[in-house]
Amino acid sequence: MRVLGLDFGSKTCGVAISDPFGWTAQGVETIVRKEENKLRRTLARIDELVKEYGVETIVLGLPLNMDDTMGPRAEATLLFKEQVERRSGVPVVLWDERLTTVAAEDVLIESGVRREDRKKYVDKVAATLILQGYLDKCAMEKDKNL
Repeated sequence: MRVLGLDFGSKTCGVAISDPFGWTAQGVETIVRKEENKLRRTLARIDELVKEYGVETIVLGLPLNMDDTMGPRAEATLLFKEQVERRSGVPVVLWDERLTTVAAEDVLIESGVRREDRKKYVDKVAATLILQGYLDKCAMEKDKNL
């Protein structure tokens, strides 16, 4: 069971993939686009990754506000979810991603990544954290049912 994790931003989309057993998440890449609304190449690349890895589920970070409301970025994410599902034919699960980018920055700082290089990796690391949170929740639910 492969699961793809996505951290969708205004000009980038971080991508992570699970191992075949659905235990761990690894960063794959950051898809970069020149304009916010130009999604054709982003969607095509996600579709390629779905096919390459045999993905059964996609987890998409949902950037809710701290008061649980949805702002413009969350609304854009919901539209993106629909486009990904339509294009890939794979179900997309939304995952609360509040503070994920902050946590990703902390991981990069702790790993000794230079400030000027962090921007290249932060979205991929955020996607990895989103996916790992989802995988951990699935594992906990599975353990409860045993």
